[in-house]
Amino acid sequence: MDIIQLYQDYGIDYVTEGHKHARPGWVNTACPFCTGNPGYHLGYNIQDNFFFCWRCGWHSIPQSISRLLNISEQDAKPLIQKYGLSIPHATKESKVEIRIKAFQYPSDTARMTEAHKQYLESRLYDSTHLEQTWQLAGTGPVGLLDGISYARRIIIPVTWDRCPVSFTSRDITGVHLMRYLSCPKDREVIHHKDILYGRQDKWLDIGICVEGPADVWRLGPTAFATFGIKYTMKQVRIMAKHFKQIIVFYDSDPQAILQADKLVADLKFRGVDAERFTIPGDPGSMKQEDADYFVKHMTNGKN
Repeated sequence: MDIIQLYQDYGIDYVTEGHKHARPGWVNTACPFCTGNPGYHLGYNIQDNFFFCWRCGWHSIPQSISRLLNISEQDAKPLIQKYGLSIPHATKESKVEIRIKAFQYPSDTARMTEAHKQYLESRLYDSTHLEQTWQLAGTGPVGLLDGISYARRIIIPVTWDRCPVSFTSRDITGVHLMRYLSCPKDREVIHHKDILYGRQDKWLDIGICVEGPADVWRLGPTAFATFGIKYTMKQVRIMAKHFKQIIVFYDSDPQAILQADKLVADLKFRGVDAERFTIPGDPGSMKQEDADYFVKHMTNGKN
């Protein structure tokens, strides 16, 4: 599909490779499905012919074109054909890929500096506790891996069965559009969306499901994260295996609430006692004493 020509013909703002918000092989624009979250989140993969939002997940081609152009899906289909696109009949979860590169962290990764700690402290986190509990590290002004810049970020190890299998990172400058940037997929021992972020050794019967690592840090080891609101069925199966009861505690924007409700339904279908809980904002922005009270109240001492 000549997506760039379509965007140009219809005056849709877009970015391509070389922009901070577009990876090689992608053309990105503002996502019409998760409004209220500025940025070029909706990507079109040129090689494999599909749309994917880095925040709210996969969307069909007719659905995406209709929302971008504010027309019906029926009216979108002739345009899709005009710009040279065949519509896939179905979508499946990503196939397992062979890892051809060794797992490693970006260059310049070392212990957190005062700049990293000050960022955490500005968000009312105990930086020393997080460094010790979650093995956080940091990068300086270089921080490269496979040509991708991870400069001036907090490096967040992702472990599974007590082994490092991936990482994600958080920008501390406030400049980059991509606040979180994960390990290149071909370097992951296990793809981070196939597992959960948290302390497996601390999980018991009741768990609190949140979006990202910072939410887990606030709530403690009772919590685990799905790396965004777009969860996978592999993650659902892990949840159903490990927990009898789950409180889904995503952010308060409409798309997050919709995804939380879907996750609750998927968990209940698998026999998990699940419910959604929402506050204004996000769990990571809570005061620590409020977060501690919330965890104690929700688990009711059962953990």
